[in-house]
This record gives sequence, structure tokens and C-alpha cells, in this order.
Amino acid sequence: MSYRFGAMQTVINVALPVFAIMLAGFLAGRFRLLSGGAAEAINQYVYWFALPAVLFIGLARAPFGDVLNISFLCVFTGSTLFIYVLGWLIGAFHKKAGSDLHAQQALTASFSNTGYMGIPIFIAAWGPDRAMPAIVATVVVSSIMVGIAVTAQELTGKVGDPKDALKDVSKALLTNPLIISAVLGLVWSAFRLPTPAALTNFFTLSAGSAGPCALFAIGLFLAGRPLQFDLRDLGWIVGLKLFVHPAISWILIMTLFPLDHFWTGAALLLSALPTGSLTFVMAQRYSVNVEQTSQVIFVSTLLSLPLLAGLLATFAKG
Repeated sequence: MSYRFGAMQTVINVALPVFAIMLAGFLAGRFRLLSGGAAEAINQYVYWFALPAVLFIGLARAPFGDVLNISFLCVFTGSTLFIYVLGWLIGAFHKKAGSDLHAQQALTASFSNTGYMGIPIFIAAWGPDRAMPAIVATVVVSSIMVGIAVTAQELTGKVGDPKDALKDVSKALLTNPLIISAVLGLVWSAFRLPTPAALTNFFTLSAGSAGPCALFAIGLFLAGRPLQFDLRDLGWIVGLKLFVHPAISWILIMTLFPLDHFWTGAALLLSALPTGSLTFVMAQRYSVNVEQTSQVIFVSTLLSLPLLAGLLATFAKG
């Protein structure tokens, strides 16, 4: 019983600051300390500077061999892609709207908050030396899933010559700061390149601002909107994220990609994390489903607390 209480406390200690930062942004908007346009400006900073720093410094510091746990990568990436496709299909069946909306809903249903919640939870539960699964998962969602999201939004927004659309998508991917920073980080890690102290400090400081800024922007955005939740859409998106996603990971572990106790717990915990705030950055960047995305982040974060506590109580013992 005491261990379960400790697991819940660990989750709350990580989640409470998440809500507090969103509340700070909300209050800043409600009292008009910042305008609604500030949310977009903050998101631009996160997208172009802070999040690339997270990916680069996390990968550059990691031993290259630690990044390549093939079974874990297959479980987490496979389950995330499965939920993405399932989310798109459900969204298309549920609401006859544009493909850009379905693409954003799919991203929201599959994109785990590995960076702002996953890494702190791993550090609190297992220590900084065992945070690698969360770092690897952050790379997956911030490079592979963002790459897919950018491709989907670029393609669904294009009409006319398919060659022109393909050219635009290729350009968007090749100039995407998250993908570029992830590739550079892997190169740094693979070749064990040295990083000057000043550069390391720059990336570390920039990376530390990513989470707070993105969460603050969500609160600031919500302040300018009436808090009316569409439970019909929220229900299936949050359900996919919190329950179906870890269930698919469990099936993959039990059938195709067996993992030891620690990595099993890591895969399930990371799959069960709420929707990450980078989905809000993407929604605002492409001006699609912004309000619902912010609501899903808030609701899924709140509802994930007992689930994450239960997984920690089960797997953080070993």
C-alpha cells in the first residue's frame, strides 16, 4: 500500500507542475498580461529552438548502442503507428471533414508526452541513469511522428500536380528543425564527437525551456476560448491514447518482441502517457483543430494520473 502511494506521489509530483504552468498561461491570458497572439509566438520559439535542443543534446550525450534497443523500438514505434492509423480511420468514419483534421486527430491520439512527463517520471522512479527509454521515445515521437504529421498536413493541404506536392513535402521534411536536430544528435553519438562546454550549456538551457513554454502557450490559448468540451470527440481520442495504446504495446511484447521487466514497464508507461504538448504546436502551426487538441492534452493529462501510478507501482520495483 505504501509503495502504491509513493508511485502516485511520484506521478503527482511530475504532473502538478504541468498543470501549474498551464494555469499560469491561462491566468496570463485571462488577466490580459499577454495577448492571444503570444501563444503562437511562444510556439514558434519552441518549434524552432527549444525542442531541437532537447533532441540534439539528448541524443548527442547518449551512447549510440543504448539508443538501439530494437525490440523496444519496435514495440513503442509499432504501437504508436498503429494508434495513428486507427485514429485517422475512426476520425474519418466519425466525422466527414477534411483529411487535415483526421491527420491532426490521429497525431493527438498517438503522440505521448515523453519529453515533459516521461523523462521526469523515469528520473524520479528509476534515476537519471535509466531515463534512456524516455529519451529514445522522445526521439521517435519528435522525429518519426512529426515527420509523418508534417507529410500528412502538407499532402492534405495540396491540390494540383502530385509532383509539386511531393516536392513541397520533401522540402518541409528536409527543413524541419526537429528532424534535423535528431539526425545531428545521432551523428554526434555514433561518431562520439566532442561538444564544447559553451555549446552544451546553450543547448541545455534552450532544452530546459521547451516544456514550460509549450505548456504555458496551451494555457494562454485556452484563456481566449470558452471552456466547452466536445465529449464525443474527446472520448475516443483520449481512450485511444490512454488505454488502447498501452494495450497494443502489451500485445506486441507478449507476442513478437519480448522485453525484460524494466523495458516492459518502460514501453507500457511511455505508451500510457497523455498527449504531448507538441501536438498543440503542430496544430497551431497548420491552423487545424487547435482548440480540440489543447482540450485533449488537458483531459488526457488529468485522467492519466491513476493509470501511470498503477504502472509505476507494478514495474518500478525492479
